[in-house]
Amino acid sequence: MKNYQSMDHFWMPFTANRAFKNAPRIIERAEGVWLHNDRGDKILDATAGLWCVNAGHGRRQIAEAMGNQAMKLDYTSPFNLGHDIGFEFAERLVKHTPENLNRVFFANSGSEAVESALKIALAYQNARGKGGKYRFIGREKAYHGVNFGGISVGGLTPNRKGFGPLLPVDHLPHTLDIARNAFSKGLPEHGIEKALELENLLQFHGAETIAAVIVEPISGAGGVVLPPIGYLQKLREICTRHDILLIFDEVITGWGRLGAPFASQKFGVEPDMITSAKGITNGVAPMGAVFVRDEIYDTVVNAAPEGSIEFFHGYTYSAHPVSCAAGLATLDIYEGEGLLERASGEIGEYFETALHSLQGEPGIVDVRNCGLVAAVQYAAPDGSLVGPKIMQRCYEKGLSVRAVGDIIAFSPPLIIEKEHIDQIVDTLGSIAREMFA
Repeated sequence: MKNYQSMDHFWMPFTANRAFKNAPRIIERAEGVWLHNDRGDKILDATAGLWCVNAGHGRRQIAEAMGNQAMKLDYTSPFNLGHDIGFEFAERLVKHTPENLNRVFFANSGSEAVESALKIALAYQNARGKGGKYRFIGREKAYHGVNFGGISVGGLTPNRKGFGPLLPVDHLPHTLDIARNAFSKGLPEHGIEKALELENLLQFHGAETIAAVIVEPISGAGGVVLPPIGYLQKLREICTRHDILLIFDEVITGWGRLGAPFASQKFGVEPDMITSAKGITNGVAPMGAVFVRDEIYDTVVNAAPEGSIEFFHGYTYSAHPVSCAAGLATLDIYEGEGLLERASGEIGEYFETALHSLQGEPGIVDVRNCGLVAAVQYAAPDGSLVGPKIMQRCYEKGLSVRAVGDIIAFSPPLIIEKEHIDQIVDTLGSIAREMFA
C-alpha cells in the first residue's frame, strides 16, 4: 500500500527516472519465484531479483537468523575488534571455494569486492618488491561494479563515459561472436584465439607493468557473454607464465548459478582471487567478499612490521554481524537443498532445451546458455532498439526479465521448476510473433 505522497525524492539507480515515474512498476511482496505488484499481478521473477536471490524469495530461515543476530549483536567495529560469527562465516565460505583460496576479505557489495581485489593485487605486488606492476587488464563488455576501480577495468561504455580520468587499464576484446557461435548450447566452440590478445597487450605495455587481469567467467550485464571452450584456461596459462594475477569476478556466476559453487570449479580454472556478492546472502542483506589465494595473504601480511596494520583498506560494515547471519542461513539452505549443484542436473538441461526451442521464432538471432543463466538476443528489421520494449511486454504478461540492449537476460532462482520455464518460453515466443511476424 502506498505510504508516500511523491516519487520525486528517490533518485533511482540505473533507471530512466522520468519514464519510470510516469509508469511505475511497484513490487509489494515476493515469495518463492514470484513477485506481487501493487496492482495485484503475480509476476514470475526470471532474474532472481538482480542475479542474486538464488534460493528464492521469502526464506523465513534467513529472516529469523538475521533477527536473532540483531538482538544478540547488531554491530561492532570490524577494526581491531572481532565477533565469532564473522570468523564462522569465513570458515564456512571457504569450504566451497577452490582449494588454494582460503582467505576472505569482506566487503558490502560486488563493487566493493572488486575494488578490494584490485587493491589487494597492488598491495601484493608492492609487498614482494614489484611495485612497477600497477596496470590492470579488463575486458570489453565487462561489468565490475560502479566504483572507480570497477568502471576502469569494466568494459561498458555508458558506465565509464563522463567519469574519467580512470585507472591505467587496457581491455581484452569480448568473446561474443554470433556469426560463428549463434545458438550454442553451453560454451561456444569458436573464439579461444581471443585469449591470445592478452599476449599482444602484455607485449605492448610490458608484462612487468601488469598487476592483474580481471574477467567475469561469464559476462552478465554485458549480455550473458560465454567464454569459448578453452579460453579461460588459456588466460590462466598466460597469466601464470608472465607472473600476473588472475581475478575472476564471480558476483553473478557464484553460488550455484552454473551448477557448481563457482564458475572456477565448473570450468576447471583456478584464479588467484574471486570476487563474490549477491547470492552470498541470497540478496537479503548487503554483503561482498574477496576469496584470496593463501600465498597472496601471507605475502602482504608478512611484509609488514610486527604489530602494524598490514593492509590499509576496509569498510565500516565489513563482516557485518547481521549480514553474516544471513549468509550462514543461506549456506544452510544451499547445502541442505542441493542448490549449488542443481543447475547442472535435469532442470538445467530442461532450461537449455526449452530456450533453444525459440530458434526460428521471428526476430530472435541467438540463444545462449550455461547452467541457469541465459540470453535471448533480438534484431529488429529496421535496426531499432527493441530490448526495453520486450522487457515491458514481458512484465505486462507476468514475467520479469532484464534487458541489455537487444538482449533479454535470464538468471532465475535455482528453485525454478519446469512449469516456470515453460511460462518463460511461451511468453518469449508469443512476444516474438507479436512484434516481428
